[in-house]
Amino acid sequence: MAGDSFGKLFTVTSFGESHGPALGCVVDGCPPGLALTEADIQTDLDLRRPGRSRHVTQRKESDTVEILSGVFEGETTGTAIGLLVRNEDQRSRDYSKIKDKFRPGHADLTYFKKYGRRDYRGGGRASARETVMRVAAGAIARKFLAERVGISIRGYLAELGPHRLEPVALDTVNENPFFCPDPGQLDALEAFMIALRREGDSIGARINVVASGMPVGLGEPVFDKLEADLAHALMSINAVKGVEFGDGFRVVQQRGSEHRDEIRPDGFAKNSSGGTLGGISSGQDILVSIALKPTSSIQVPGATVDTEGKATDIVTTGRHDPCVGLRATPIAEAMVALTLMDHYLRDRAQNIDVDRAASADQRDSAKTSTQ
Repeated sequence: MAGDSFGKLFTVTSFGESHGPALGCVVDGCPPGLALTEADIQTDLDLRRPGRSRHVTQRKESDTVEILSGVFEGETTGTAIGLLVRNEDQRSRDYSKIKDKFRPGHADLTYFKKYGRRDYRGGGRASARETVMRVAAGAIARKFLAERVGISIRGYLAELGPHRLEPVALDTVNENPFFCPDPGQLDALEAFMIALRREGDSIGARINVVASGMPVGLGEPVFDKLEADLAHALMSINAVKGVEFGDGFRVVQQRGSEHRDEIRPDGFAKNSSGGTLGGISSGQDILVSIALKPTSSIQVPGATVDTEGKATDIVTTGRHDPCVGLRATPIAEAMVALTLMDHYLRDRAQNIDVDRAASADQRDSAKTSTQ
């Protein structure tokens, strides 16, 4: 199994390579009756699209999506939704000089060892170009969740190298090429990236994602905990090396009296847990953060081996992102949307007869009777 499918009830299966003719996916399990057009999907794809600024790869792709099936007269039919994005600006010749060398930090070596061959043109299936279909499928999930469930998903750049960014103005995130939530830091980020590009090097980043309007009850108590599936989804994004929920690794230094989210009649006192308890959504915001490694395709010479195992050196030229994190926000949002959509449908299927409002009333009554 190549692992090209994600989800149980809301399933996405993608295909395509960085330098192939197109990328595509099949979205299965979307409920019927959702108003959907290509424009709904294109909005998210435009945010991820390469070439939006001088600080990302200059590959010129319109990322124009085509809906091939599953939508009739502007609404989903309940059948499989086929999506396609054609590649328009492949420059495979950029990789001809290194086709017999393994790029350090890339999947070149592991793909070759696993399959006995590899697509050297931009990494093939291992390229971040693959994420275009995640964003396309995620746009469908995001629209359903917003309109039918009331869940909104917002991501932003929280760290770029040494720069820590606070969510000062989240409504401006999509208006700048960094997805920066603090307009006052844009000049500093611009200067930092210019200097980095001159050095031919790259840098890592941290992306935060917040899902608001969460219902109680999404997630399963054992293997399919909501945060476990969110971590799976986010760790599957190229270059992601860490995932945190709520206070994350800060819990190592916290005491139980400090970390626990105390419960009051009007709700939780805080959200150190990141929106789940026992693997099930608590109704609080989902707070998740991912760390992305520096891009491995850089112009700084490095040691490697060739396909015959001989020592050599390598310099990667061509069009590459000096920070993959700069375009990761819509990808992270998409994977969160896909996970929440899948768990919403799973919870609806199993627990449609559970009256959670009545359960809350019963708890309130019990509390009153014991006072």
